Amino acid sequence: MQSVKIAEVLNVSEGGLEDKGKNLISSLDNGDSQHVQIDSGTALQQFLDRIPISSIPGIKNSPVLELKAGDSIRDAIHTLHEKDVFSAAIVDMLDSDADNIMFSDQYIGLVDFTSMVLWCLEEYEKTTDNLEYIKHCGFFSVLDHIPQIGQTKISELAMSFLWEPFFPVTLDDTVFHALLLLSKHRVHVLPVIQQREDGLIGFVTQNAVVQHLLQSSELEWFDSIADKNLSDLRFEGLENPSCVFSDQTVADALKTFWQNQTSAVAVVDRQTKKLLGNVRKSDVHILVRNDDIFRSRTVLTVGEFIHMETDKAESKPSIERDHAAFLTAGSLRLKNSFIPRMDFPVACKENATLKQIMEHTTATNSSFSFLVNDKEQVTGFLTLRDIILQFAPPCVNSTINGGGFFEFALEQSGCQVKDGTMIRNH
Repeated sequence: MQSVKIAEVLNVSEGGLEDKGKNLISSLDNGDSQHVQIDSGTALQQFLDRIPISSIPGIKNSPVLELKAGDSIRDAIHTLHEKDVFSAAIVDMLDSDADNIMFSDQYIGLVDFTSMVLWCLEEYEKTTDNLEYIKHCGFFSVLDHIPQIGQTKISELAMSFLWEPFFPVTLDDTVFHALLLLSKHRVHVLPVIQQREDGLIGFVTQNAVVQHLLQSSELEWFDSIADKNLSDLRFEGLENPSCVFSDQTVADALKTFWQNQTSAVAVVDRQTKKLLGNVRKSDVHILVRNDDIFRSRTVLTVGEFIHMETDKAESKPSIERDHAAFLTAGSLRLKNSFIPRMDFPVACKENATLKQIMEHTTATNSSFSFLVNDKEQVTGFLTLRDIILQFAPPCVNSTINGGGFFEFALEQSGCQVKDGTMIRNH
């Protein structure tokens, strides 16, 4: 599948966004040149409503797996592990006689492998004081020995905030719609369905959306934001880095994961505080796969653990031979062969530009980047959602302004957003 530049889809050249904005305002001016108001969400959608989600590569290469709400957590984890899939859609088994219910309405959420494993380990630590023999078991054996954990139904995990909400999009929806959902809600992927009455066919990932935005590189409206240093941009609710020392145990890192609900934990040297590596959510599958590592997690140091990763999954031959499509599919697999080893953490200098971080995270198929100073000490943690927020439209019917891209686009169009409404300047 050949990727298409956003500028080509919009049929604009450099500076063309300004012309589109002026044309938009002109078409809305019905003779009253003093004051023109339209809903900001509707107005800004004009800039992106000609870019269909189907133009994002690799959607249909995404591994699709469904789990029933009544499945046990043990069976769910085992299925994801066997199928090499990071997350799955949860299907609510509705009344089969309800003919008027669309198939897509049966999806009630998304659940990922790591969240379920971490929940099990947290519950396990609470119940094993007098079960010394279980400490010598592998992960699945532990779940078999403790049915109150292993036989917990997926539906019961909703109260533990382990689910992600299910916000489906169709191939005919626009990138504008995807940006709005990814920025407004804390979701990592958007499920894609063919039609509202059909089932799931793939996913739009944060990484794929950022790759798509990068196709506008060298256009004025994009570079005016992306070429800024991070210190010049607003990041609301920027996540603090989660760190463990290299001499702490793997169990300590897992506890940090659970407590901070983060996507990665930095591994740093205790004396120099220098970044040595990282443990990501996708790396937790190693403990499930390897019983020896699982059993030794309370004595094995994180510094040792990050150097134990020696194998990477082979690329699936059925995946389209397109770089972006490869990355989209790979990012949703447990054994992701497209991400760096744990001892090669994704990091950028804290004075880097937004574009540099976008290019580095997409090239490494990462969902984040650590920020480091000149001494290679961790000073920050930037996620793809933080990046997407810089390009996100303002929420419809809200007082929240959009990201820097939309602010610049409106300025070039002679407009501003005030109280959730776009107003023409005179």
